Amino acid sequence: MAALKITLKRSLIGTRPKQRATAKALGLTKLHKSVIHKDNPQIRGMIAKINHLVEVEEVAEE
Repeated sequence: MAALKITLKRSLIGTRPKQRATAKALGLTKLHKSVIHKDNPQIRGMIAKINHLVEVEEVAEE
């Protein structure tokens, strides 16, 4: 099973509170910060809500 590297590429300033909460739940607090999560439907749904703010890459799971 693959993992996803999620990077915050755009600022959360001016976004809706739910979008900010989604980014915080993913662990994205600062610009250009990256986190790695397992690929599952819950994470994919969160990414879909803020896809205009993040960049996603598939990486090999360790």
